[in-house]
Amino acid sequence: MATKTNHTHALPGPDDITRVEFANGITVLARENFTSPAVVVDGLLRSGSLLEPDDKAGLASFHGDMLMRGTEKHSFEQLFEEIESLGASLDAGASGHTYSFGSKSLAEDLPTMLRLMAEVLRVPTFPADHVEKARGEIVTSLNMRAHDTRRMASLTFHELAYSDHPYGRSMRGYLKTVQAITRDDIAHFHQTLGPRGAIVVVVGAIKAADAVKLVEDAFGDWQNPDQPPAPAAPAATPLAEIRRKMVAIPGKTQADIMMGNPGPARSAPDFQAARMANSILGVFGLYGRLGDAVRERQGLAYYSYSRLDGGFGPGPWWVSAGVNPDNVERAVETIREELRKITSEPVTDDELSDNKSFFKGQLVIGLEMNEGVAGSIMNMERHQLGLDHLRKYAAMIDALTKDEVQAAAAHYLNPDAFALAVAGPNSD
Repeated sequence: MATKTNHTHALPGPDDITRVEFANGITVLARENFTSPAVVVDGLLRSGSLLEPDDKAGLASFHGDMLMRGTEKHSFEQLFEEIESLGASLDAGASGHTYSFGSKSLAEDLPTMLRLMAEVLRVPTFPADHVEKARGEIVTSLNMRAHDTRRMASLTFHELAYSDHPYGRSMRGYLKTVQAITRDDIAHFHQTLGPRGAIVVVVGAIKAADAVKLVEDAFGDWQNPDQPPAPAAPAATPLAEIRRKMVAIPGKTQADIMMGNPGPARSAPDFQAARMANSILGVFGLYGRLGDAVRERQGLAYYSYSRLDGGFGPGPWWVSAGVNPDNVERAVETIREELRKITSEPVTDDELSDNKSFFKGQLVIGLEMNEGVAGSIMNMERHQLGLDHLRKYAAMIDALTKDEVQAAAAHYLNPDAFALAVAGPNSD
C-alpha cells in the first residue's frame, strides 16, 4: 500500500485517494486534507429494507433507529454523553439497499469515534424500553404522514409507479406492519449486517495510512458468515397507461401533485443525459421549464420542480407541484405539455450550455468541504465509477449532445403513460 499525498490536481483522483480492501470484504478509501483539524467518516453497509418481508415493512428503518440506543459497552445516555463531550457527531440509519453511517470529529478523536461506530454497528443491544420509545416515534411520524399532503402524494406515487416492485413499498412502513414488529424481529434483522461489501471513506486531517489502520483496528476482525447477499432491485416495468389516484385529506387548503415514471439506475449508460434533461425540465434556475410554465407564466403552483433519483436500482423520475385544489387539472395538463416537449423536441443550445456550466460548477462547490469530498468518493466506489471519475466529469458533461438528452427523456418519461398521485382536500 502506498499513500500518496501530492495533490497534483484540485479534484480528488487516483493519485491522492488511498484505497485498501480488507480480507473480510471492507473497502477503505482515505484522502488527506490538513487545511482544517476535522475528519469526516462516511460509511455504507450492504443491507436495507429490500431484505425485509412485506408483512414487516419498516423493519430495516426501525432497526436503524435502534442502532444508537445502546451497545454492549454503553447505555444510550453514556453513548451520547461521550460523543457530545468531544463536540463530535455520529449517525447511522437504513435505506432501501444500504445502511449508512458516519461521523465528524477532530482528528485526535477519530480513534474514539471509530470505536463507538464499531460498537453501534456490531454490538447494539436493542433495549426493550427504547424499542417501544422508537415505535412510538415512528407511529407518530406515520400518523403525521397521513395528514401531510406532500408525503401522502409521494407514498401513493411510489405505490402506483412500482406496483409489486420493492420500490412501491414504504421504507418507513405502515401502522399495521410497524405495530407487528417485535424486539426479536429487530435483533434477528441485525444478522443482515456484516462487513462484506462495506465501504468506509475517511477524509480530513490525518495521514491516509493512519486512517486505514484505525479503520482496520475497529472493523478488521468483523465477521458474519450468515450475512446475506446485497439486496438488489429488479428492473421496473415501464408504465403502459396513466395510473391515477386521489388521496382525500380533509381540512387542507393545498393539493400536492406527484407524477412521473420509473427512471434510470445510476449505472445506466444514459444516466448523465437523463440527469441533464431533468435539470432543464425542473431544476436549473427557478426550477427550469416547469417553474417557468407552471408557476411563473400561469401562476398555477406554489412550487413545481422535477427530480431524478438514480441509485442502485430504477429510482423514480418525478415532477412535484403544490397547487390550489381548483388548479389540479390545469397544472397536470401543463406538466404533461412540458413532458411532451422535452421528450419530442431537442433542448436549445442555450439550455444545454447553461446547464453544462451549472453541472460543472456544482461539482467544484460540492468539494469545498470534507463532507462533500467524502460523499463524492463514496459515490465513486459504491457505483464503481472509478477513482478518476471526478477528473473525467467535465469532459463527460461537455460531450453530452442535444440528441442524447432528448433520447434519455423519451426513454423514461411518457406524457401519455405515467403515475399520478394527488393528495388534498378534494376527492375524485
